[in-house]
Amino acid sequence: MDAYLAIVSRREVREYAAGPLEPETERQILDAGRMAGSAKNRQPWTFLVVRDDRAIEAVAESVFEPTNVRGAAFLVAVVMHGGAGIDAGRAVQNMLLAAHAQGIGSCPNGISDRVGLHRALRLGEEDTVAAVLTFGRPAKPRDPARRSAQEWVGRANRKPYDDVVREL
Repeated sequence: MDAYLAIVSRREVREYAAGPLEPETERQILDAGRMAGSAKNRQPWTFLVVRDDRAIEAVAESVFEPTNVRGAAFLVAVVMHGGAGIDAGRAVQNMLLAAHAQGIGSCPNGISDRVGLHRALRLGEEDTVAAVLTFGRPAKPRDPARRSAQEWVGRANRKPYDDVVREL
C-alpha cells in the first residue's frame, strides 16, 4: 500500500473479529515500532505484549473503553523508560500504520487508571505507559483502495488545511 494512502485511510478499529493474529504479523507490527527513530537513538521503550487473561482484564479496566481491549487479538503496552513523548508517538504510529498496511485494525487506548495499569503490568514507579494499543482483524473488513487518497482526505473529519498550516 502506498504510504500516503495508508496514512489518510487509516481509521481506529474498536470491534475485532474473533481469533488470533499470525505470529509473523505480530512480529512485524512490533518490529515497526522498534524501528522508529528516537532522540539520540536512545530507544527508550519496551513493548509489553499482554497475553495473560487476568492481566488483559486488569488492563481493560484501566483504559477509558474496556471493550476495545477485551475484543482485541493482540495487546501492546508501550512502556517508556525516560525519553520524550515524541519518541513514544513515533513508535506507536509506526505500529498502527504497519498493522493497517497488513489489513489489521488497531486503536490507541487512553489510560484512565495509571495505578491499576502499573499494577496489572507489574511495572515500577520509574516506568511510564505511553499507550495501550489494541490490534485485530476488523469485525467489518475495510478496503483502503476503494477510495483515492484525495477522497479519503475529503471525507476526513479534520480541520481545514489552512486552519492548521501557517507560514511565516
